[in-house]
Amino acid sequence: MDKVMSNKLVIALYVLPSLLLLFAVIYVPIVLTGYYGLNQWNGIGAMTFVGLDNYQHLFTDKAFWQSAWHSLLLALFSGISLIGYLVVAMILSGKIKGANLLRKIYLIPMLLSSVAIAQLWLKMYHPTNGVLNSLLTSVGVHNPPEWLANPSLVLLALFIPIIWQYAGFYILIYYAGLKNIPETLMEAARIDGASAWQIATRIKLPLLREVINVTIILSIVGSLKYFDLIYVMTDGGPNGASEVMASYMYHQAFRSFDFGYGSATAFALLLICLIATWVIRKVTATNDTIQYS
Repeated sequence: MDKVMSNKLVIALYVLPSLLLLFAVIYVPIVLTGYYGLNQWNGIGAMTFVGLDNYQHLFTDKAFWQSAWHSLLLALFSGISLIGYLVVAMILSGKIKGANLLRKIYLIPMLLSSVAIAQLWLKMYHPTNGVLNSLLTSVGVHNPPEWLANPSLVLLALFIPIIWQYAGFYILIYYAGLKNIPETLMEAARIDGASAWQIATRIKLPLLREVINVTIILSIVGSLKYFDLIYVMTDGGPNGASEVMASYMYHQAFRSFDFGYGSATAFALLLICLIATWVIRKVTATNDTIQYS
């Protein structure tokens, strides 16, 4: 058996199906998307090669850059929210009453589809019968805002359910990372006189460095390409106030039937995500040492 597994040809045959599947579902569509962006195409008839015209138009398209700004705001909001998730995970990893129940409660949004979550929050944001405005009315607010119809409030109204949706996912990741830290290490620090704050900042955080780096990438890149909940709740409205790059790409391709420009937008979104990933990896590539003195 060892001789068989050491044979390079056998190894290649085992890996080949996975590589073919990877190329078929990831790399080939990426190449085709980039190619379609070089054409003018309505998705049905013949394509007309226009070169880099679609990509050049992106640089002067104010609607695209507005959607990119909204995606960036969502990415920043999601990145900052990781601090809260980490704090909650640290609390749950301690010896507190009801920690098991709280972990299950935080995981509930992960069990729901984005469409179900969108419908739930649409009911909460309803201008007359919604829970939120009913509470505001009960405390004396006579003209509560129309959360999803107000261009200055719609982004915040959307960011809240998105953060709520993924809270359990990131809390679970941080909780698992904290549980993998040897208890003997923290016990030794307590014997040396380290406080709870020093243990958290000088031991737990450095040992969670790689986990935190992964969650930052997942959160920011996932936010840059976020689509489903925004599409269901506002469809990019009102008047593009909640448009993000993914929804803008969808509208160009499947509403305006400009598949060439939609493909160019999708390819630009891919490049932005790759650049964001590279920048995050460079920024977070530091070596921390454990010090609590």
